Amino acid sequence: MKTAQNSLLIRGGTVIDPAGKVEGQFDVLIADGLVAEVAPRGKVKGKAADSIDARNLIVAPGFVDLHVHLREPGQTHKETIASGTAAAAAGGFTSVCAMPNTSPVNDSVEITAWMQQAERGAVVNVFPVAAATIGSAGEKLADYAALRKAGAVAFTDDGRPVLNDSVMREALVQSARIGVPLIQHAEDTRLTTGGQMNTGATAFRLGLRGLPPEAESKIVERDVELAKATMAHLHVAHVSTAGALKAIRRGKKDRLRVTCEVTPHHFTLLDEEVRDYDTRFKMNPPLRSGADREAIWAALADGAIDAIATDHAPHALHEKQVEFDRAPFGLIGLETALALAITVLHRRKEIPLRRIVELLSSNPARIVNLRGRGTLAVGSIADVVLFDPRARWTYDARQTRSRSRNTPFDGWQLYGRIVATIVGGRIVHRA
Repeated sequence: MKTAQNSLLIRGGTVIDPAGKVEGQFDVLIADGLVAEVAPRGKVKGKAADSIDARNLIVAPGFVDLHVHLREPGQTHKETIASGTAAAAAGGFTSVCAMPNTSPVNDSVEITAWMQQAERGAVVNVFPVAAATIGSAGEKLADYAALRKAGAVAFTDDGRPVLNDSVMREALVQSARIGVPLIQHAEDTRLTTGGQMNTGATAFRLGLRGLPPEAESKIVERDVELAKATMAHLHVAHVSTAGALKAIRRGKKDRLRVTCEVTPHHFTLLDEEVRDYDTRFKMNPPLRSGADREAIWAALADGAIDAIATDHAPHALHEKQVEFDRAPFGLIGLETALALAITVLHRRKEIPLRRIVELLSSNPARIVNLRGRGTLAVGSIADVVLFDPRARWTYDARQTRSRSRNTPFDGWQLYGRIVATIVGGRIVHRA
């Protein structure tokens, strides 16, 4: 049989494809950017120009990050599309959804198109998420139809929640009309003015103004009711509280189109980690209580949480090396997401690897309608990740591909390492 050009055989690995309901020992043949065959070991019929020995490795659909800040245009001292996507590839992500809080805000067809141009140097797929309102000011809706046509996969005013009930309702109506999700940063900013970390004992001891958990849950409760009234797809970003999860569970029970994501830092860390005013632990939503983390673990295990997203938020060193109340919120997370999921969720909480792959790959792809991605089915786009779930390694932030180093996980020993990342049949990262 003739060898296909631009072909690659991944042989001897354990394939986990939740969308295709496949889990077992298979070889995967890639040809011309697509999955050509998935067959038992040694049974692939086609020939390949190159191969990867995947023995002892997991072979899965490439990860999709629903929540990444690439900072371009306008804040290239923090990150660029090229550097951010390089970090994504190193973390096993083949697609990232770029948040619109750039400078200027991505509320236009021109910026949405600019972010996708080859000149940006992206090494993984970049899917822009456009602003829900002009300038993310929460008043006038952006042109959803035009932005969708330009490549936007969802809408959000991330970091600046839509508080006005009628504006939020109309945003849901318009997003439903064109069949894309509306993503909400759930925070009632009327309750969080001046807040620096989770309301609780640690905030009291440090003399820092708190961000109460009710500020999150109240917005989610309102938005679930609006989703019910509009039958729109509401996606709740970076859920961090038990109260918000209760509202999401009610929405799912009522069979509403309500989905949500959680970050690795929220399922790993607690608010007490902020001791000694370490700004690496300052993020929004803030790290929460033990009870909130327990609720997150339960929801990850039983399916109430749909996806893991990093909320990768790079900042320059000088921006974080200031007093706690002056430092910006956020941390980088693309290169540690899988390892934290395996270390905390799989090894400690005994959540199966197939569930972790589902949370990182097939579910996120489904949420933003990335057809042909999030699966290894024959004919799908060959976005693939290979990782070793048993590999132990130490994360060194100095080696990150990101332009920024703002992470609380520097020096942590973790399990689960990315071996190769393949985008459209092309290897873009190899350890």
